[in-house]
Amino acid sequence: MLDIVIPVYNEDQGILKLFREIQEEIKTPKRLLVVYDFDEDTTVPVIKDNKDNFPFEICLVKNNIGRGALNAIKVGMRTAANEMVLVMMADSSDKLDVVDTMCQKMEEGYDLVCGSRYMRGGVQSGAPFLKSLLSRTAGISLHFLTRIPTHDVTNSFKLYRREMLSNIKMESTGGFEIGLEITVKAFLSGYKITEVPSKWFEREEGKSNFHMWKWMPHYLHWYLLCIKQSWFSRRK
Repeated sequence: MLDIVIPVYNEDQGILKLFREIQEEIKTPKRLLVVYDFDEDTTVPVIKDNKDNFPFEICLVKNNIGRGALNAIKVGMRTAANEMVLVMMADSSDKLDVVDTMCQKMEEGYDLVCGSRYMRGGVQSGAPFLKSLLSRTAGISLHFLTRIPTHDVTNSFKLYRREMLSNIKMESTGGFEIGLEITVKAFLSGYKITEVPSKWFEREEGKSNFHMWKWMPHYLHWYLLCIKQSWFSRRK
């Protein structure tokens, strides 16, 4: 059984499209945890009016620890009760036909399965040039420098084993870098990690909530920590 954590912020224009894609593409039994910050979020009434039209449970979860994507993801992870926990964005940028494969990998014994835009077979299309360049450079360089088993550490589209999440202290204070933090800590702690090629296309509706320059120092912190700790462990 799969719990899908979806942080939202005024996603009324596209949320039903995402639900239809989930219905069509993901065959693994699932429950959706849609995490919102405030009662006036335009996503909430759309879900309330339509959640009974889908053949899976859709739960509205209010973020009660502080606004923002980071805290919404944390609340969703804490709320998850099933062993497999997938984090995805609400903008339908990630193509979901790979999710069942990710779940199969976890059933084979992996603790973290990363969707990878930068491995062979992966695709990233439509992202701003600088954002794409920095993300790709970070992912591929960290893979070769530390042997972390993914080419795409910054991708938020990841499947986690819930038991592993409960054993990792989350310290992120910025935004979407929480996925990078968990991946680095899982790697340094010896958890089994793998990746599958994933496809990402720039969102069609709404406006992105990704703040590159604001969050850059937080990404850089976990990137450098991974290099430092992995090289230190090799020298011991």
